Amino acid sequence: MEYKITGYKPEKLFHFFEEVCAVPRGSGNEKGISDFLVKFAKDRGLWVYQDDSYNVIIKKNGSEGAEDKEPVMLQGHIDMVCDKRAGVEHDFGTEGIDLVLKDGVLFANGTTLGADNGVAIALMMMVLDDEDIKHPPVECVFTTEEEVGLNGAQALDKSQITARTMINMDSEEEGVATISCAGGLRVQLTRPVERTTTEGTLVQIKIEGLLGGHSGTDIDKERQNANILMARMIENLMKNTDGKLVAFAGGTKDNAITRECEASLLYADKAEAEKAEKFACALAETFSEEISSFEPDFACEVSIEEGQSAAVLKDEDAKAFISAIRLVPNGVYRRNIKMDGFVVVSSNMGVVRANENELVIVISPRSSVASLQEDTKERLALLAETFGFDIEYSGEYPGWDFKEDSKIREVFKESYRELFGEELKLEALHAGLECGLFSEALPGLDAIAVGPTLYNVHTPDENVPLDSFERFYELLKDVLARLAAA
Repeated sequence: MEYKITGYKPEKLFHFFEEVCAVPRGSGNEKGISDFLVKFAKDRGLWVYQDDSYNVIIKKNGSEGAEDKEPVMLQGHIDMVCDKRAGVEHDFGTEGIDLVLKDGVLFANGTTLGADNGVAIALMMMVLDDEDIKHPPVECVFTTEEEVGLNGAQALDKSQITARTMINMDSEEEGVATISCAGGLRVQLTRPVERTTTEGTLVQIKIEGLLGGHSGTDIDKERQNANILMARMIENLMKNTDGKLVAFAGGTKDNAITRECEASLLYADKAEAEKAEKFACALAETFSEEISSFEPDFACEVSIEEGQSAAVLKDEDAKAFISAIRLVPNGVYRRNIKMDGFVVVSSNMGVVRANENELVIVISPRSSVASLQEDTKERLALLAETFGFDIEYSGEYPGWDFKEDSKIREVFKESYRELFGEELKLEALHAGLECGLFSEALPGLDAIAVGPTLYNVHTPDENVPLDSFERFYELLKDVLARLAAA
């Protein structure tokens, strides 16, 4: 293939990343990238394991003199969040990512980049391919469906792993190592509905331009959720005008803060529709005044179409739906003040849909305290009962507790200090990592999560500064060399 990234060393690392980006790999569509990795291993005569979930493990013997050292696991996930800007034509199921390199920073052309966690794939490929680096035996673990509930890591037969040292490469800030993380799950509320077709004037509302972001790492940044704003808009319109709810659609992923939302109401009377249009525009101005300091690109478009036929919701269904959205826990609602306000509990309402026959609300709660996660589940169950929704829990995964004594953490600290003359920062992460699942299954596991700097993951603004990617590989090589010499 023709590579776009040039001038960075080692060149093959960036070529591997481009090859990964060329393979469609949205969550649930990982067979292609999984088979690609199996072929990669077989072409090099390496031990390889692939399971029915398309997880892949590739093992490589230690370099000369380090064959008998304790093995180390390198780990990352092969799926990516697929999101794109409105109006962008891109089929994530069949098309690779169109890369754009600008001033040393790599973006995608109107879509998510998939550096989360494509950087880990390329880094592991580099370690497996490079015969010149010093390293102990390595076990590279590539997992699937991480972005939709850590499903691959849940399903993986972990008896295939002998390592008890783990380097997860799904952290997103150079110079920072993650040493614990929150647990999480997916919660879906559904309510069956029947619709009635009627005619009138349609008022359509679209909210866009919000920053969005990762529901773990960005939940504390006051980024607005388009579903919340739209529900506030619709509730006010339903109270002050005589309209029937037709549509409500916001978000694509439960673990992404919703950037865009569309809704519509049908009015039997044109004058009432015009009243609703003015009311919505005025409320949009209020929203803008409230959030402009941290959401400068917020936009709300309101339009009217006469002579429309639409299937409307019954008033009781619409009221229950909008009320539930308004009251779903969203954002940060518990911090640890002793740890500089570290987020302990949060919830993100990522997807809302008024489908033809059912209403759907999908939520991603997170907590680093198991009892508080149970409290969130109880609150959501009560909300569902109150407004006539069924509730379903899925994809639950454990948190990862801080370990007082960690050899791998000390090796990274020493390496970072000597390479860059600075101290490696340690942090607890509110986002979910697969370290918790592996720690639960592999007694005595010593784990750390690290990686190069990534910006705006889970959004079409996702990008990676290539010099950070380059530096991180130097750090990884040095750490592996220290483990080989220990």
